[in-house]
Amino acid sequence: MELLQEIEQLYAQLELSISTARKYDLEYAERERAYRVELSKRLVELRAQGQAVTHLADIARGEKNIADLRYKRDIAEGMRNSARETINYLKLKLRCLDAQLQREWGNTK
Repeated sequence: MELLQEIEQLYAQLELSISTARKYDLEYAERERAYRVELSKRLVELRAQGQAVTHLADIARGEKNIADLRYKRDIAEGMRNSARETINYLKLKLRCLDAQLQREWGNTK
């Protein structure tokens, strides 16, 4: 019965990980939007000032406020990816335990 308890515990962890992943997905989307909006605004401003088009993106991305937004976006992306990997790990572990359960209990006739 320890195996069943471990499976139940992993299902609970999986549910929690899925809700956490949703939170990180939303946070990533918000950070991505903020970064892109500010970058676009700055690119337009730089172009209006007469900057060469070939250098606009590099100049804008190097500015502190844009770089900070990108940094926050990258952190949110890392958290999002980490949550996805946790979900994949838990699903794999559950499949292994399910296979073990089938081996142990599937042969009892």
